[in-house]
Amino acid sequence: MIALALPMVVSQACDTVMIFTDRLFLSRLSPELMNAAMGGGLTAFMMMTFFLGLTGYATALVAQYFGAGRKKYCARVVTQALLFSLAAYPLVLSGRPLAHRWFEFMGVSAGQIGPQKVYFDILLYAVILSLTRNCLSGFFSGIGRTRIVMAASLTAMTVNVLLNYVLIFGKFGLPAMGIRGAAYGTILGGAAGLAMLAAKYFSPAIRTEYRVAESFRFDGHVAGKLLRFGYPSGLEFFLNLLAFNALVLTFHAHDPATATAATIVFNWDMVSFVPLVGVEIGVTSLVGRFMGAGEPETAHRSVMSGLKMGLVYSTVILILFVGFPEELVAVFRPGVPDPTYLRAVPTAVFMVRMASLYVLVEAMIVVFFGALRGAGDTFWAMAMSVSMHWLMVLLLSVGLRALGWSPETAWSVIVFGFLLFSYFVYRRYHGGQWKNIRVVQPEPALPAADVFHEPADL
Repeated sequence: MIALALPMVVSQACDTVMIFTDRLFLSRLSPELMNAAMGGGLTAFMMMTFFLGLTGYATALVAQYFGAGRKKYCARVVTQALLFSLAAYPLVLSGRPLAHRWFEFMGVSAGQIGPQKVYFDILLYAVILSLTRNCLSGFFSGIGRTRIVMAASLTAMTVNVLLNYVLIFGKFGLPAMGIRGAAYGTILGGAAGLAMLAAKYFSPAIRTEYRVAESFRFDGHVAGKLLRFGYPSGLEFFLNLLAFNALVLTFHAHDPATATAATIVFNWDMVSFVPLVGVEIGVTSLVGRFMGAGEPETAHRSVMSGLKMGLVYSTVILILFVGFPEELVAVFRPGVPDPTYLRAVPTAVFMVRMASLYVLVEAMIVVFFGALRGAGDTFWAMAMSVSMHWLMVLLLSVGLRALGWSPETAWSVIVFGFLLFSYFVYRRYHGGQWKNIRVVQPEPALPAADVFHEPADL
């Protein structure tokens, strides 16, 4: 689990640094630009989440084919995922006017909505890069070569951070582009990571072992499996991000100080959560591999290993949230004194402390969901996760807008709701129904040594 998941944790941490840096650099200019980057970036990401979830199931499906010894089908999964991505691109772009109306409907402040639309538009036109990168990452995660994904993410992060600094602030003779520079730096960083993945995927060794050249055709059987088992993940991803977006923008619409406090807390919440996605991908890959090989008990052992790994990381976050909330909030202090930031500080500190209550539970939820998806129990995961997210949005909207709750009260309700959600996830996993699901069947004549063959890493 460490060999497989640790590179994915690093990879997800790199993506976190890219997003975090955008907001951190913009916070030096003004809280409104930082808030705009969060609202616009989150919405652009939300617009493609259904297709990211759908094609992201390539990780589990590739892992199952790999575990079953049917390697040529691994590349076929990638081709079907790429075809879905190409079909998705015009659909995503067609939603741009709706997103603009969404900002207006949620009541985003006048000082934030203009730059938010600019940042959103630039990122939206480049979503095809993210969709393609997701497909290739799923292939390497599924076959266990996660160091390649890590190397691509490190490249993307380095390019992104350097270009953000240059383009946002106007260094080395270039004009200061502000929030536009943040968007362009993000796009170019992602393109660099994609280029590295593509170069490795089309290398002679991969092309030969997985018959990549033969995979470039529509395969109805494989596409059907990807659609059948991937659409719940995609629908869950989209509806959850839509709910999270609504939650963030509800805080943003309350007043500028609340918007700033929420942005700061969600930035740190991202630091606590996104690297755990790397553990989830590792769990999904190993569970898929062992379920494909017909060994559910070994799959369970890999889940327990992933849980231990996630709890180690979350314990570090717990210590930071409990012991240093003021210091974490102060990271986003503007370059010049700003009254909005000063009013936001007490609320942000309280919210960081409250977030410490769920960080360990978060690790458990992420790992168990990864196991359920890897085994093919995607519909239950979708229904439970979506229901909980939208219940939180409903409570927040009614509380802040109708009942006059303070931001502190509203955040406390969300935290305790999240703790309740964890109980149902725990019960589902330990119920054991997932052990009886079969997505693909192992090849009868395949020697056991080949089933568990680990190709050399990067």
